Amino acid sequence: MSDPTGPVVVVGASAAGLAAAEGLRRGGYTGPLILVGDETHLPYDRPPLSKQLLSGQWQADRLALRTPEALDALGLDLRLGSAAVALDIHRREVTLADGGRIGYRHLVVATGARARHLPGVDGLSGVHTLRTLEDALALRAALRPGTRLAIVGSGFVGAEAASVARGLGCEVTMITDAAAPLADSLGAELGAMLAQAHRENGVRIEPGVLVRGVLHDDAGRATGIRLADGRTVAADVVLVGIGARPGIDWLKGSGVPVGNGVLCDATLQAGDGVWAAGDVACWTHPVTGEPTRVEHRTHASEAGLAVARNILAGPGGAMPFAPVPYVWSDQYDLKIQIYGATRDAESVRIVEGSTASRKLVALYGRNGRVCGVAGVNMSRAVRSWRNAVVTGEPLDTAGIAPAATTATGSTS
Repeated sequence: MSDPTGPVVVVGASAAGLAAAEGLRRGGYTGPLILVGDETHLPYDRPPLSKQLLSGQWQADRLALRTPEALDALGLDLRLGSAAVALDIHRREVTLADGGRIGYRHLVVATGARARHLPGVDGLSGVHTLRTLEDALALRAALRPGTRLAIVGSGFVGAEAASVARGLGCEVTMITDAAAPLADSLGAELGAMLAQAHRENGVRIEPGVLVRGVLHDDAGRATGIRLADGRTVAADVVLVGIGARPGIDWLKGSGVPVGNGVLCDATLQAGDGVWAAGDVACWTHPVTGEPTRVEHRTHASEAGLAVARNILAGPGGAMPFAPVPYVWSDQYDLKIQIYGATRDAESVRIVEGSTASRKLVALYGRNGRVCGVAGVNMSRAVRSWRNAVVTGEPLDTAGIAPAATTATGSTS
């Protein structure tokens, strides 16, 4: 398939954008295909930034999602190192930071998410976020034995960085407005288990407290954190891990609907010839009917492939996107895996193992049905529960019948 009326332009050269480009080529699209990225790097993987790269186990070259030869084989027109800054949907034209303009027949918005910052830290040295390769390398260079690291936030980035930093010999304090690390995603009981694991490994946790600001010396170097209750936490390095916001600033005023991401229908289409994939996409979930945005690595690739299929399907042929999100986290000797939507679940039930053994599977329910499953150090077992998420089994009876062993699903 080729498109003589204009190229397909993919803005965002990470997992979602690359998956869209590869899906188009595998699906038979032979026309011009332009991949735009604001970073100068070839597409790379982001989950290892807070794990293997930060710890020094990996060097940067291991993060590449594809070899240069594999990218060459796709026949892409790569436009790296110049961000998209504006969109004209009437002229079907993307404007780049370097002044270039690119016309399109189809546009795939895959601009991901940007790390949130604390107010008042602009220009301060020693304050880090962890979203890009440069972020990870800068933080790694700052972490030395004895370094006092204060982490603001206890989500995946904060908890993983705390684990790595302790392994590097740093003194770590984790500050969070939650009761425990990942409590919003895993619930109180599993969050308490994680908090205990962090404390056993030497992390000081300040739970249920807000941050008022970052302390600094006369030279503009961070020296600690001031808490909302008036206490202070001394630090040589500060990591801000308070979530991310969708990369939609360049779309404001364009006519593409935006809010909590690019607002799409159930097929990931946001307008005439405009699609979105990955962290930036907020689509109407075809099962729940609710606006949904997911910030997970595997989801990004799945969404990119779904957009490619729907572009190739043509008018009337696009299919709704109904994934089962998957995310994993490595902290100390704990491997945490999650399928589905566990955040803000109404109920949690441990169906295998226990928090005491730190080997378990827990089901998460909403409206009486299974909406998610989490496992700790039980990879095979947690996969066997994926189908309960897909089918939305009744939470009260899940596992009493042979549901736990009837389907294994896939990690996709």
